[in-house]
Amino acid sequence: MVAQILFLVLTLAAIALFTVNLRKIIRNIRLGKPVDRQDQPQKRLMTMLRVAFGQSKMVVRPIPAFLHFFVYIGFVIINIEVLEIMIDGLFGTHRIFNGLGGLYNFLIGSFEILAFTVWVSCAIFLVRRNILKLKRFSGVEMKSWPKSDANYILITEILLMSAFLLMNAADAKLQLLGASHYVNAGAFPVSQYLINILPSSESALVIVERSCWWFHIIGILAFLNYLPYSKHFHILFAFPNTYFSNLEPKGEFTNMASVTNEVKAMLDPSFVPAETEPGKFGAKDVTDLSWVNLMNAYTCTECGRCTSVCPANITGKLLSPRKIMMDTRDRITEVGQNIDKHGAEHQDGKSLLDDYISREEIWACTSCNACVEACPVNIDPLQIIMELRRFAVMEESQAPGSINAMLGNIENNQAPWKYSPADRFNWAQES
Repeated sequence: MVAQILFLVLTLAAIALFTVNLRKIIRNIRLGKPVDRQDQPQKRLMTMLRVAFGQSKMVVRPIPAFLHFFVYIGFVIINIEVLEIMIDGLFGTHRIFNGLGGLYNFLIGSFEILAFTVWVSCAIFLVRRNILKLKRFSGVEMKSWPKSDANYILITEILLMSAFLLMNAADAKLQLLGASHYVNAGAFPVSQYLINILPSSESALVIVERSCWWFHIIGILAFLNYLPYSKHFHILFAFPNTYFSNLEPKGEFTNMASVTNEVKAMLDPSFVPAETEPGKFGAKDVTDLSWVNLMNAYTCTECGRCTSVCPANITGKLLSPRKIMMDTRDRITEVGQNIDKHGAEHQDGKSLLDDYISREEIWACTSCNACVEACPVNIDPLQIIMELRRFAVMEESQAPGSINAMLGNIENNQAPWKYSPADRFNWAQES
């Protein structure tokens, strides 16, 4: 009974803590500006199924896609076993689903095979990060915590899978010894090879089995509460993020209603613009971005695929689309912490532009959409960059000289070039 009460207390505490942190993140996301992403529900659902569930954009890089597939499938399917662990922990039973007979044996055997593939995949991922040192896992933004985060998770998953297999091995040996409470159930295609390294006495085996059982469930609860602080939060947010992703053509930019109305009024004096809410042009801080932009930031996997294909980054420019997303997430988290400490009206004097993201970064972008195309969960760094640019140009009138010259030419000559409209076809006459 003591073990059951302890299990209940730990589980409720873990769920409560996770709920508190999840609510804070949702609150932070809702600080963003409203944007309608409720249209085309069928297309959105198909996009989520294809990109998030089907991981269709992962296959561009076959090796990590193959390894990630096993980790993903293993994470989803092995957690079915957690349901049995939860019931056993609450009611003091052992392998409560053993009544399923052959199906149960098949499931446990499948879980073991998947656990082994997860173990191997995570080990290979560790080698790729720390021994092969792939370039896309490095960068100015991948220092200290971001660099360690992935290693912590990979090591934790290896330990959890090891505990799962050792638990099954001890359970199988206890079944062979005819220990009470250990019913004959399950198939152990992987853990059977670990039986010989375990002690022979029943009491020692019970200690091993119970220790691995507790380690496994406590590890899962700890992992759950680690997610809100980790890039691995995409395990949960990849699905809503892909559902609410932009379905419009990637090269199509948004128009501001106030500007559109001004242009229409200039072209048609009889046009009466609809009432629009006054506001600033573009974004200086995270609260000027849309809630979708902020959800993108929390969903970022920090995989570096965006940065690895960015032509600006490849040619040595300061821009890293991954850093744009990480900076946005760090800033909105800071804003949320300020709200918790000082209230909703508190201003810390900081902003996303300049304090986190530099002008050099936003103007290095070629707006080619390579980062958007590369992201495996449909994150859009370009939209954030364009909003920061829009603020710099339209609110502050600050832009590189070449941009100002181009804008001046459009205003005066109706074209990006310095020639007047009357001289536009002189080249044809000269030839």
